Amino acid sequence: MRSTFLYFLLLLMGSTLTGQIRLPRLLSDGAILQRDTDLTLWGWAAPDERVTLEFNGTRYRTRAGADGKWTIKLPAQPAGGPFEMVFRGSNTVTLADVLFGDVWLCSGQSNMELALDRVADEYPEIVTGYTNNRIRQFLVPDRYDFNRAHDDLTAGNWEAARPENLPEFTAVGFFFAREIYEREQVPIGLINAALGGSPVESWMSEAALKRFPEAYTEMLKFRDTVMVAELEARERAAQAGWLQQLNASDAGLQSTARWSAANIDESNWREMQVPGYWADQGTGLLNGSVWLRRRVEVPDAMAGREARLWLGRVVDQDSVWLNGTFIGTTGYQYPPRKYTVPTGVLKAGGNTLAVRVINGGGKGGFVPDKPYFLAVEGVDTLDLRGTWKYRIGAPMDPQPGTTFVRWKAGGLFNRMIAPLREYPLRGVLWYQGESNTGNPEGYAHTFPALISDWRDQWNDPDLPFLFVQLTNFMDPTPRPTESNWAQLRQAQLEALALPHTGMAMAIDVGEWNDIHPLDKESVGHRLALAARRVAYGDTESPISPYPTETTFAPGEVRITLAGTDQLTVKNGDDRPRYFEISGDGDRFVRASARLEGNTVIVSSPEVPQPVAVRYAWADNPTGANLYSAEGLPVSPFEVRKEEQR
Repeated sequence: MRSTFLYFLLLLMGSTLTGQIRLPRLLSDGAILQRDTDLTLWGWAAPDERVTLEFNGTRYRTRAGADGKWTIKLPAQPAGGPFEMVFRGSNTVTLADVLFGDVWLCSGQSNMELALDRVADEYPEIVTGYTNNRIRQFLVPDRYDFNRAHDDLTAGNWEAARPENLPEFTAVGFFFAREIYEREQVPIGLINAALGGSPVESWMSEAALKRFPEAYTEMLKFRDTVMVAELEARERAAQAGWLQQLNASDAGLQSTARWSAANIDESNWREMQVPGYWADQGTGLLNGSVWLRRRVEVPDAMAGREARLWLGRVVDQDSVWLNGTFIGTTGYQYPPRKYTVPTGVLKAGGNTLAVRVINGGGKGGFVPDKPYFLAVEGVDTLDLRGTWKYRIGAPMDPQPGTTFVRWKAGGLFNRMIAPLREYPLRGVLWYQGESNTGNPEGYAHTFPALISDWRDQWNDPDLPFLFVQLTNFMDPTPRPTESNWAQLRQAQLEALALPHTGMAMAIDVGEWNDIHPLDKESVGHRLALAARRVAYGDTESPISPYPTETTFAPGEVRITLAGTDQLTVKNGDDRPRYFEISGDGDRFVRASARLEGNTVIVSSPEVPQPVAVRYAWADNPTGANLYSAEGLPVSPFEVRKEEQR
């Protein structure tokens, strides 16, 4: 009898809970809502349940539909707050500290996702000392689903820009928000929905993907949840098996005296230069593990003190010991290696640093032009570059690959973007493209399609969409060459043909050896300049110049650029560099260039009848020096005679 009573009590409680008012994750304490526009607030309750909102002295009433969803229309509100919102039905939900301001969706891949924590050493006064309760971020969990578009997020909350929260803020988004706030003096909300490595197709809706058969077919394929689960299980097992075999055969782990120990016999170890790749120093393209050791002479003043150990970047994985004490490990190649040596580990005189590097494929080793040092703050800094000893732990076949299911077409849209569609925005900030450089021709179609798709999803054809052009990256090239990165930048440039778009040029703030450059402040600033023009009506806000009119004539090409009345050259040069022209559209040669106001005249004695012109056309166009008088770089571009602007 007692168990029967408890059973019906639980049923009653369950039915009551399912009928209670529930708000979407975005509508939570600390939310920033879009100012100066009619709002539709929404949530869920029992079918036909009455719901009341009490806000700012006014009551708004509605009733849930047959599916349990309800909406309440709220008239446009000016910037301000904080306010309280009370939703009443069978239960009461109270939202506190609600502000009205401008809401920006920050999306794309790793350079948008990259958090302030990653650049804390470049901006220490920001990460540890900045506080502004009127700049807030909502961090969207990274999830995917190929089968349906979701109506809510799995987690997340609004966090104010304070030292305890700032490490997780998108760095680009933060610097953008700080500048816009200082100018507009309204609350700025950032919805951070970005994921490293993601191609543009993963952020597109099913409706948009139908225009692209290959991507659409991919989405349909990965709707098979059984297949996906089996695939991921196989790949996890293969990865684990590879690492297990590596560890079992690694002489540095299996020998009596482990190679991480402070003192071992190094008489049969070879030498290599750090930074550098071992493939360039005699081993060939070796996969598996390599151990490196270095003796470091530490002065008395550093002994026993906590220290910073920076080892640049390592391809792919590393584990570090100092005097036999384990210091730390990093599991993939992109993060900077910044380790803390605990108090008591350093000793005066000789210290032994040991690093085990695991490389799964390609060139393994230490990335050049990165910081390598051991330092005690305010005492001394020891340079770790130079000759190290190394020994192969275990050669292996290449590490099994990973499919990265979460990057497949449509999956991220359904879980990370679809739940946001009813939340009005001031605009979108987009930093993505690196993962599409394998098919820049396709990006010229998919990227504009994404912009149009998101405007459709928000039912806002004028939604400002601001994006970052790819930075300079990889080795410079001394002569004209084809470049997928340049071609993708061209696709981004051409997307400016869509209305209410703006582009932040980043061709001069990248790093040749890092796909994640640290200068996010310049990028945020240039996005803010674009926002001032596109979203805030400031027609005087400077933009990076780009070609608007090109004339091909015998012996020369004349390119007029919008965005400035006067072009200038930087880097101490006396003339523009990195122009090239072609007489057949295929073979390009370096060309001379001179300026007349906002026009560039380009020529080469090798090309009497030019039909195509390029500027800064390379993965990393080191030496591109053309800027506006306002100090913004000219966009890389290509113009062909049949496509004259």
